[in-house]
Amino acid sequence: MTTTVAFLGLGVMGFPMAGHLSKQFNVNVFNRTLSKAEKWQQQYQGQAFDNPRDAVADANFVCVCIGRDEDVIEIMEAQSIVANMKPGTVIIDHTTTSALLAERMAALTEQYGVHYLDAPVSGGQAGAENGALTTMVGGNQQAYELAVPVMTTYSKQIQHMGAAGAGQRTKMVNQICIAGLLQGLSEAMQFAQQAELDGDKVLEVISKGAAQSWQMENRGHTMLAGQYDFGFAVDWMRKDLGYALDEAKRNQSLLPITALVDQFYAEVQTLGGGRWDTSSLMTRLVKSK
Repeated sequence: MTTTVAFLGLGVMGFPMAGHLSKQFNVNVFNRTLSKAEKWQQQYQGQAFDNPRDAVADANFVCVCIGRDEDVIEIMEAQSIVANMKPGTVIIDHTTTSALLAERMAALTEQYGVHYLDAPVSGGQAGAENGALTTMVGGNQQAYELAVPVMTTYSKQIQHMGAAGAGQRTKMVNQICIAGLLQGLSEAMQFAQQAELDGDKVLEVISKGAAQSWQMENRGHTMLAGQYDFGFAVDWMRKDLGYALDEAKRNQSLLPITALVDQFYAEVQTLGGGRWDTSSLMTRLVKSK
């Protein structure tokens, strides 16, 4: 029997992710802007739909990759797409949301005999295009095992983290780490410039030691060049950090650095950098020197 996957949300991440899926499965796609779905259909094998209810009707799996909590609530509850799914369908929600939203959706879908996995991803636009995302999953173990072949088409690493919400909480850990790393890297690169060092040479030598990180390897040189057009935007990072800071209040975690970096990103937004990528923390330091 042929497996059908519906993919809802064709942004910079969803568009290539659905493309990878089309190489192995029947794929139905929906995007709120129909022209984006039609563009996807011209580039890949699959069928574009003008409404999500029809896109999911014959699907075995439904992947969701949209914006924030409110968007998931709109499509799942206001548009009632779950009621149009076959019992046993597995929803794989790649949207980065709050953990409370994931728990709410898992409870809702269970009433319809549908499984819900919160499965946020890390790796950015390049990871989506190269099929090399890291996917952190919360939800039912059996549903997770069924969904692994789907997620494998665009992931290099997949891990089941626990019950509903565990995937989102793991993504929060990821974003907390990235925020601190990028602030430290921004300060280091500005220090190198102020000290009149060759920044590229500095990166070459320190990236072979204990300071090495993915951010240093992939963003250090572009930060020195003032280039900030690499996918994951400041606006989205602030959304993610907001979820992490709210969750920290609930579980009584202390996130002083994360809260500070969140405010630094707010400064970047006031500079007009809402759509710059997250390495643009450097801009507020250059401006203030």
